[in-house]
Amino acid sequence: MSRDSQIVEFASWFQTPPGRYLLEWEQARLDETVADLFGFHALQLGLPELRGLQTNRMPHRWLALETGEGLEAPLQAVALRCQFDALPFESGSLDLVVLPHVLELADDPHFTLREVERVLRPEGRVVILGLNPVSLWGLRQNLGHLRRQMFSRRRSDLFLPRAGEFLGYWRLRDWLRLLSFDIEQARFGCYEPPLRSEAWLARWRWMEGVGERWWPVLGAVYFMVAVKRVHGMRLVGLARQKRAAAKGAPAVAMHQHRCPHRD
Repeated sequence: MSRDSQIVEFASWFQTPPGRYLLEWEQARLDETVADLFGFHALQLGLPELRGLQTNRMPHRWLALETGEGLEAPLQAVALRCQFDALPFESGSLDLVVLPHVLELADDPHFTLREVERVLRPEGRVVILGLNPVSLWGLRQNLGHLRRQMFSRRRSDLFLPRAGEFLGYWRLRDWLRLLSFDIEQARFGCYEPPLRSEAWLARWRWMEGVGERWWPVLGAVYFMVAVKRVHGMRLVGLARQKRAAAKGAPAVAMHQHRCPHRD
């Protein structure tokens, strides 16, 4: 399957009832998270169906698209065309990067993550959304692959897009730590069973609260926020304060008193 076909398949799946249900949950998490992240430069990679920067207030926002993705850009950002493993930004120039299901379609997800680490400034943040293979949705997908192999079934037996590799949360967390990221926030969501009908999904909506409380790591999607740390950095602001305090300290003056000679 070509790269463009993978992107088109993912975009088509997000128009299905379970895809829209997933996007609704992800949009709500992004809106409440990026609104409080400050800086000057923000970037979203791919998936224009998800407006990941619409509540963010940074003055410069971009939406990077690949060849197979739609041309119309949301009003949230300026659209540009580029390869996600060779971003046209200087090292340490971005304050925020949003990755909605990007690593799942990457030829080398670890290399793409290293490229994101390169363009982020120290203390910059990356927001990652991905499908959780350890979930009811992931289990149904694996059963669909097994049926296809055993009985030569068609592609329609798969619940999720067949394109891409679904990265587990724990594996991705280890990658981030190797790149000197600290996990600031992690959430799971979409606990409803893997159903194709919008009516049946609505009937199982009560599972959202139950799943989040009793089996939180088994949601169909995970949402992560990580901060880029640069160890050994010197905080210039604090250093200046210390120097100013040292200069303002009172000096001790030493006076010599000569005693008159006695004859």
